[in-house]
Amino acid sequence: MPTTYWKVRPYVLTGGRARTRQHLLVHTLVSVPFYDAVFASGLLPEARSLYEQARQTRSVAELSAVCGMSLGVTRVVLDDLAATDRLQIHDGHYTTQFDLHLLERLRDGLRQLA
Repeated sequence: MPTTYWKVRPYVLTGGRARTRQHLLVHTLVSVPFYDAVFASGLLPEARSLYEQARQTRSVAELSAVCGMSLGVTRVVLDDLAATDRLQIHDGHYTTQFDLHLLERLRDGLRQLA
């Protein structure tokens, strides 16, 4: 495959955008409240993968890793899905990056991996 494919594809997926309407942090949780198979079938493969993986509540970073997409592209595609009201972005109110609630969630997630 030509190398230009890999340079163009993220641009095509995001429509050239690098910013999102919503502030999506790496630990922001997203989910699909009501899965719609017909809607999913009309999505580009990358967007479909994110949509299907978000059937379980997951963080932006986890979706990025599971789907093999860069974090920037993942944020833009998730933002587009949220704009269709098919994806829910869960508000996480953190006062600082060292918020106790965030650290507890991180600890609990690491325990689940062990």
